[in-house]
Amino acid sequence: MSKPSKPYRKRKIGDHVLKPESLVMGYGFDPAMSEGSIKPPIFMTSTFVFKSARDGEALFRRLAGKQEEGDPEEADLIYTRFNNPNMEVLEDRLTLYDAGDHALVFSSGMGAITTALLACAGAGTSILHSSPLYGGTEVFMRTFMPDFGVTPFEMDAWATEEQILAKAREAAKSGPLSVIFTESPANPTCALVDIEACARVADTIEKETGHRPIIMCDNTMMGPIGHVPLKHGADLALYSLTKYIGGHSDLVAGAAIGNEDVIAKIRRVRNYLGTTLDAHTCWLVTRSLETVRLRMEKAFDNARICAEFLRDHPKIGKVMYPAFLEADDPQRKVYDEQCEAAGSTFSFDVKGGKDAAFRMLDNLQLIKLAVSLGGTESLMCHPGSTTHSGVDEEIRKRIGFTDGLIRFSVGIEAAEDLLVDLEQALEKV
Repeated sequence: MSKPSKPYRKRKIGDHVLKPESLVMGYGFDPAMSEGSIKPPIFMTSTFVFKSARDGEALFRRLAGKQEEGDPEEADLIYTRFNNPNMEVLEDRLTLYDAGDHALVFSSGMGAITTALLACAGAGTSILHSSPLYGGTEVFMRTFMPDFGVTPFEMDAWATEEQILAKAREAAKSGPLSVIFTESPANPTCALVDIEACARVADTIEKETGHRPIIMCDNTMMGPIGHVPLKHGADLALYSLTKYIGGHSDLVAGAAIGNEDVIAKIRRVRNYLGTTLDAHTCWLVTRSLETVRLRMEKAFDNARICAEFLRDHPKIGKVMYPAFLEADDPQRKVYDEQCEAAGSTFSFDVKGGKDAAFRMLDNLQLIKLAVSLGGTESLMCHPGSTTHSGVDEEIRKRIGFTDGLIRFSVGIEAAEDLLVDLEQALEKV
């Protein structure tokens, strides 16, 4: 169900459709409701006063999905585990870049992923997931989901439509295929999943079994400026807002964006699990959304310059940067058709293995040695010993890890300074 039209949710001036970067300055917030404040205040409250006892009764009916005639069409404020003004403003604005109808925010990116999976993949079903995935997601899929009666099946991120369909049919034999979970670009190798092919496979599975799997895409590595999976057939876009959207390495949060049907399922489970995002962090992410395009486009430019430098350096092997895909590589077609940028996080291989990679990392002076990505500052880490250390070594090798693999999240510093730091660190290798 679409949201009612309200002045603070207008997306047009006359016939002119406003751009997301304009709408994020005020969409979803009415200053008249907050003493004329140009920015949303932080609503640091746990609970909200009902207009009447009957109003409270009606709100809880709606929360349980048992509305009666005359009940409010939209959820009013009840309790901050369910909703909060800061949460509502942020969730409204998160739909702007991702072309979604509704959004939910969570206490972390993993909170978004695990809540979505628990809501959509019931006991006795199967899920098909791409590989590689972020290490936390990979471990959850392989070790936790089976404890809830869900059987995971794996496909390569670069699988063709025929290979995806074969894996989906295999998974459907062990129980209804409830979810096709993708991460594109994949962390940390930047492998791309053909989302449009996944959507066609979901259609085929529905015709064959009567049940259509929900297509989820973790879009954290590229962010909403470089990749919009909902435009290409995904039902749900998932984020660690900690990364590009938060963008300042000063918060932890997650999000899910999609249509009302899938969001309603996830909202219900979020309410029970309590994986909701707090008001202050909602306010911080709302602030960050205003500059997300500026920050990401600057980082994209810097990443291209750094990737070209590393590609030509004699001590560097393969650079896993999407724009470097060869014209005859099937992944190039996915990149050209489904991505709007090459992103600013990529990986590269230091010749000489782990010792050489560690020597480079330990000699950085401007670039920070830390996990995470998508902040204003540039970061590097060694995924094999940190973010993906929980993933089985044989799996890491199969999906493209080398001992010298380094992940590089490029920030918004002066590009020439980043090149100087890369050069001097590589001199020590």
